[in-house]
Amino acid sequence: MISFEGFTLLILLFILAPIIGAIALLFLFIFEKRIDLLENKNLKIELEKELQQALYNQLNQQIQPHFLFNTLNVILSLARLNRTKELVRALEVLSQFLKFKYKSTEPLISLAREITYTEQYLEIQKLRFGDRLRIQLDCADDILQASIPPFVLQTIVENAFKHGLERKMGEAILDIRISRKDDDVLLTVIDNGSSRLTAFQNESEIETEQPHEKSGHGLDNIRRRLHLCFGDHAHLELAPISEGGTLVSVRWPCTYEQIDLR
Repeated sequence: MISFEGFTLLILLFILAPIIGAIALLFLFIFEKRIDLLENKNLKIELEKELQQALYNQLNQQIQPHFLFNTLNVILSLARLNRTKELVRALEVLSQFLKFKYKSTEPLISLAREITYTEQYLEIQKLRFGDRLRIQLDCADDILQASIPPFVLQTIVENAFKHGLERKMGEAILDIRISRKDDDVLLTVIDNGSSRLTAFQNESEIETEQPHEKSGHGLDNIRRRLHLCFGDHAHLELAPISEGGTLVSVRWPCTYEQIDLR
């Protein structure tokens, strides 16, 4: 026969077993919900990254036709003037430039690479402007390997020619300076061409510019790509110069790491 104590334990077991089972099921349910939430959060993050990458690639693609249009205009001008030597060199430089442009898929590259490809674009402009073009480009050695979204400097320089220096009579001056400012990189591009702000009342209008407005196609593109990479820590400003010309300044965090948008 079973003892009284054994019978009591058996009764307690029958009573507690469903309670323990219910508690275990509750913990399992909570654990599964937690896993589902984490999986959904990770999926959302991945989708956001995919969207950012798609948007970034789209922004890069928007720059290419604009660059080609401007550069082909330069080459066409050289051809019409029968400047065969300069024309051949322009085509060589364009080929080198496009080799990079269509191979570059990284969200960030080094300043050294960006400067190299900008100098290739400047060489085309030197062939066109001749001796009346004066260019100053200074970059601190310690930030040459700092990261920058591709085509930021080149697009700003391109806008300086298209919307400023091409309308300038006499000496055309372009001053490019890149330096370290606290924990940021500061890029300034100054030209002595016509001001690109005459059609706008304030900065908010510039930020919503359309591709063919006077202030220059590409600057809003740069803002959006900087924001994708650095959020609100990056800034681009456009300002007229009192003696004539325009100053474009860009500031973003100084980093030597790559950003994975994918």
